[in-house]
Amino acid sequence: MSFRHTGTPRSYLSSTMTERFDCFYCRDNLHGKKYVQKDEKHVCTKCFDKICANTCVECRRPIGADAKELTHKNRYWHEDCFRCAKCYAPLASEPFNARDDGKIMCGKCGSREDGNRCQGCYKVVLPGSQNVEYKKKVWHEDCFKCFECKLPIRAQSFLNKGDDIYCAPCHDKKFSKKCFHCKQPITTGGISYQDQPWHSECFVCRTCRKPLAGARFTAHEDGIFCVDCYKTDVAKKCHGCKNPITGFGHGTNVVNYEGFSWHEYCFNCKKCCLSMANKRFVLNGEHIYCPDCAKKL
Repeated sequence: MSFRHTGTPRSYLSSTMTERFDCFYCRDNLHGKKYVQKDEKHVCTKCFDKICANTCVECRRPIGADAKELTHKNRYWHEDCFRCAKCYAPLASEPFNARDDGKIMCGKCGSREDGNRCQGCYKVVLPGSQNVEYKKKVWHEDCFKCFECKLPIRAQSFLNKGDDIYCAPCHDKKFSKKCFHCKQPITTGGISYQDQPWHSECFVCRTCRKPLAGARFTAHEDGIFCVDCYKTDVAKKCHGCKNPITGFGHGTNVVNYEGFSWHEYCFNCKKCCLSMANKRFVLNGEHIYCPDCAKKL
C-alpha cells in the first residue's frame, strides 16, 4: 500500500524580545506575531502564503501556513482536496493507491481499475482460478452474484441493468411487464390490449377458453369473449327477430325501450313494416305500431 505524510504545524508565535527578529522577505518585525520557519529562514505568514507555500495539485491553489498539508512523492494537497479521483471519497485518513498516471484512488476504486482484480471482492484473481469475464472485467466465480438474490450466477443465464447483474428469474421478477390477468412476469411474447400486457395463454375467451390472439372478440364488463360465446351467453336478444344484438356486421345501431332492445332494422311497425327508428310509435303488448296502424287495432 502506498503511504502518505501529513504536514506538521509550521507556524510559530514569537516571544517579545529586544533584538530585531524580522521576516526574511518583507523585513517586518515578527515579535509577538505568527511566523513560519522555512529552510532556516523566518517568514511571516503573509509572505509564506505568497512566496513559499506549495501548490495543491488538485485545486491549484497555495497551501497556506494555517492549512493542513498532505504530501506524497513530492506532490502536495490540501487535506480536503486529497480525494479518490473516481468516487471522490476523502482519503486523508484512509488507505489509498497511487497509480502510474498520477491519480489517487481509494482501495475499492483502484481495484476496479485493475483488470486482474475481482470486481466483487477486489482481491487479485490468480491465473488458472475459476473466474468469470464479462465486459472486459473479471470476477471470482463465487463473486459473480445476482444483485437481487445475492446468489452466484455460475452456469445460469443472466442479464444486466446498468452496472448490476441479475439472474434471469430475478430480472424477470423485477423488470418484466406483469400480465394484466395473472399478474405474473411476461418473459417472452405476450400481447397488448387496451394498453395492458397479457400472456398469450391468458388472453382467452372467459367462457370457452379459446385463445383470442388474432381472432375476433369483444369485451363485456371485466371479461373478454369470442364472438360465438358473446352471442350465446352475453349479448341481449332483439325483441323483434330474437337474434343476439352483437354490434358486429350489419345494423350496429340499437333501440332500447322499457327494458326491451331491438336491432334498428327490426324496429318496424308490426302491421305495415314502416321503420319506427327516430319516429313516434305505439307499443301494444309486445309489438310496436306506427300511429296510423295503431288507430286501426
